[in-house]
Amino acid sequence: MKIVVTGLGATTPLGGTIRESWTALLAGESGASTLLQEWVAQNDLPITFAAQAKVPAHDVLPRVQTKRLDPSSQFALIAAREAWADAGSPEVEPERLGVDWATGIGGVWTLLDAWDTLRERGPRRVLPMTVPMLMPNGPAAAIGMDLHARAGSRTVVSACASSTESIANAYEHIRSGLADVVIAGGSEAAIHPLPIASFAAMQALSKRNDDPAHASRPYDLSRDGFVLGEGGAALVLESEEHAKARGARIYAEVIGGSVTSDAYHITAPDPEGSAAARAMREAIALSGGSITDVVHINAHATSTPVGDIAEYNALRRVFGDHLDNIAVSATKASTGHLLGGAGAVEAAFTVLALHERTLPPTINLVEQDPEIPLDVVTSPRPLGRGDALALSNSFGFGGHNAVAGFRTI
Repeated sequence: MKIVVTGLGATTPLGGTIRESWTALLAGESGASTLLQEWVAQNDLPITFAAQAKVPAHDVLPRVQTKRLDPSSQFALIAAREAWADAGSPEVEPERLGVDWATGIGGVWTLLDAWDTLRERGPRRVLPMTVPMLMPNGPAAAIGMDLHARAGSRTVVSACASSTESIANAYEHIRSGLADVVIAGGSEAAIHPLPIASFAAMQALSKRNDDPAHASRPYDLSRDGFVLGEGGAALVLESEEHAKARGARIYAEVIGGSVTSDAYHITAPDPEGSAAARAMREAIALSGGSITDVVHINAHATSTPVGDIAEYNALRRVFGDHLDNIAVSATKASTGHLLGGAGAVEAAFTVLALHERTLPPTINLVEQDPEIPLDVVTSPRPLGRGDALALSNSFGFGGHNAVAGFRTI
């Protein structure tokens, strides 16, 4: 059974829709900017910039919904509705429609705002919707209720690998006959003083407060950490038979996904990249092809000194000399790192790269690290003719590795 992508949606630091985000990505834009909120100075944050959603959720959703949803759920609903409309709002029995959604942190704004309310104003002022809003499964539930999806509304929480794992799960749920159509993806809304302070204390964030647009620079010798981002993306997956029966437009085939774990360290990746390499090999094996069929990779590439090299080691372990023939894009340079939503955004970009046969650029690469000799796409590049296989990589704290594969159709 072939599984295909028939709908895409997103709200990112580059644009309020998937098309706006894709256009800005190809134009080489950056979504990072200085944070103007009062809480930056109030908390004396050492990092004063991030990649905020280009279009605030309250500009899209009715006020009654924004009041009852954590920002992570707001982004999820916006992305899912766009993807659903893009797929043609397929008529499907609720019992055959599923949701596989992800987040890395969940409703952090709701949780911490409620804690402030409890401390400052007492328990009677804590909102009764606090727990439903802060639950990590809140975004999946919001989408499921909005689209009446009753084949399951599942949530993955595996740090920055989360939404790629959700795509892998969605593929398996359709393949195993549990659903005909699944909305998969992920969202995150963690541009909050506490996550910023914590990531900064870990030395994980870029310190380029004076130059946010050039702060995320994967593979560059001067890279010094990632840029925190927010938003989300959704993909509508269904069997090729189901899609063709309703005359749907098909973007690409999903060849499947693989999930492994390092069992090495809670935050640092295994420098040898053996488990990450196994995830890539298993994803390729699901396609029935070989490593030489892979022509493009949207890399995890967070712009951290250690992480970028670890991923390179994993890539070289898998592809050997063929890696020199693979065009690599590191789109976090433009979007920042959306944590649990990153994989879904990058998967959507990978699907569009195949569908439009245009590989997106990696911005801010000035002096490439000689220890990472990849063919990095630095300006939009034609994909060329013929069948093409592409991977989207995601790796997260806890040693989580997830890889999704896509093929032209």
